[in-house]
Amino acid sequence: MTRRQAPTDAGQAFADALAAEYAAIFAYGPIGVRLTGAARRDARSAEAAHRARRDALVLQLTTGGGQVPADKAGYALPYPVTDRAAALRLAIEVEERTAAYWRAALPVTTGADRTRALNALTDCAVRAARWRRAAGVDPVTVAFPGRPD
Repeated sequence: MTRRQAPTDAGQAFADALAAEYAAIFAYGPIGVRLTGAARRDARSAEAAHRARRDALVLQLTTGGGQVPADKAGYALPYPVTDRAAALRLAIEVEERTAAYWRAALPVTTGADRTRALNALTDCAVRAARWRRAAGVDPVTVAFPGRPD
């Protein structure tokens, strides 16, 4: 994950997280194409989870008077997704990157907003662990999900 400026308020944190959710949704297209069976079903489920979170964020930002960043027509993937191994590697990376945006929201949120950010961080961390297990990556979990290296 590239270094970026930490959000200073919940509105900015959620706008940043929304942009990450957009990118995650896009990435699951190429990921799912290279997977089969249960892994493909897991990719569809992950994409649906990111879509649901995106929809909730758009609604929250719109009704709260915040800025809703526009979705891009496309996103550059960090490398070609040409086989199962690359798809699993990208799925792990997508969840780790998205988790980082949700982690960044924690210090600038309180109450229900903080709970929402923590739940999203947890969801991403669990999905990343499942993808690591599917890819045979060890360790399966990381000590601090979403923390930049």
